[in-house]
Amino acid sequence: MTHKVLIFEILLIAAALAATAFLYPHLSAQMPMHWNIHLQPDGSMPRWGAYLLGPGVMAAVAALTWLLPWLSPKDFQVDSFRSTYRPLMLFFFLLVSCIFAATIWAGLGHINDAGRAIAAAYCLGFVYFGNALGKVRRNFFIGVITPWTLTNERVWYTTHRFAAKVWLIVGLLGMVLVSFGFNLSLMISLLIGYYAPKLYSLVMYKQLQRRGEIDNGLSHEQGEQG
Repeated sequence: MTHKVLIFEILLIAAALAATAFLYPHLSAQMPMHWNIHLQPDGSMPRWGAYLLGPGVMAAVAALTWLLPWLSPKDFQVDSFRSTYRPLMLFFFLLVSCIFAATIWAGLGHINDAGRAIAAAYCLGFVYFGNALGKVRRNFFIGVITPWTLTNERVWYTTHRFAAKVWLIVGLLGMVLVSFGFNLSLMISLLIGYYAPKLYSLVMYKQLQRRGEIDNGLSHEQGEQG
């Protein structure tokens, strides 16, 4: 299965490379690459940057899929949720591919449509990742990564249960908002979805700490040395 996915990703990278080369003469000299909260472009790049933004980033994501298990420290391995990790990384690869396709579409002159397509892709990402968050175990790369979730297993677990609900709601709501053109409300919703779980992890950690339910291994070790 993993080798089939790798072959699929290589073929898609090759297709993106070929499409970029074919469309290159028709792309704007300065292509939109960033959209503001009103889904209007506020940043650009030379059209040669399409090779980096598309095939380059896609290749980087494919490489990371294989590298992250090796890079993971002991007790924080992504292999602990391998059955969830692989589909998540494949989805991320496809999400990057879709955003690249929308950016190329913008480079061909369809700027407003591209902005809405990218926003919809982010909303879809919130829905998919939210649905899978409950199966993600502590690691340094995927999930709500904060000092408080990484420090305590219980904080990680409760934060990700909370984030799963928030991201699912935000993603579905965002799909509705982008469909009706409520761009400002959409961006506010996405920002809330991104930061609310991080704040929740801090609050949860402090609550456990006040109740004496946080095991401070460093203080214990220092006490033994004393």
